[in-house]
Amino acid sequence: MKAARVGIGGPVGSGKTAVIEALLAGFARRGRSVSVITNDLVTAEDAERIRRSGLIDPRRVRAVEAGGCPHTVIREDPSLNVAAADDLETVFPDTELILLESGGDNLASTFSRDLVDYWLFVIDVAGGDDIPRKRGPGVLRCDLLVVNKIDLAPYVGVDLPMMLKEANEVRGGRPVITTNARSGEGIEALMEMLEREVLFV
Repeated sequence: MKAARVGIGGPVGSGKTAVIEALLAGFARRGRSVSVITNDLVTAEDAERIRRSGLIDPRRVRAVEAGGCPHTVIREDPSLNVAAADDLETVFPDTELILLESGGDNLASTFSRDLVDYWLFVIDVAGGDDIPRKRGPGVLRCDLLVVNKIDLAPYVGVDLPMMLKEANEVRGGRPVITTNARSGEGIEALMEMLEREVLFV
């Protein structure tokens, strides 16, 4: 059976890789078989970090070097990512879920539906509580908006309840989840959402 493919996008520093690491740890506890693809300009930095984490067999991590704007290979021409995902499924046929991380981009980064079945967009409170009001395509179009680093709100002057209210308003009630990937807060809810929406359990 084909593995579910989930895209993870968001600005630089929003905590995408930390969210992936938290998901890997959580899904391992649940006995899920997961693989990862990272995308960046000309490096494999995020892939190497995940390989070194000890949370996943390093062979299950692929790095795609975009050679240009990172959203190009997740939206305009996703063929490199499709090939990497197909290869992972061939080498590891037990894979249930493939997490595809986009290189840090702006609020316009979106995923091709030819590449992913479901995608989430990660923003963080330290990036400013005006992010939802800016109505970037990533914030508006993603299947799930993840507001990360909620523990920092008191230290950066962010009114978290207002930020979440505005996020829900601009998304028309489509799902929004809050997380602190470092502590694990909200990760169980995120896993449950992914299991329900893409693994159908």
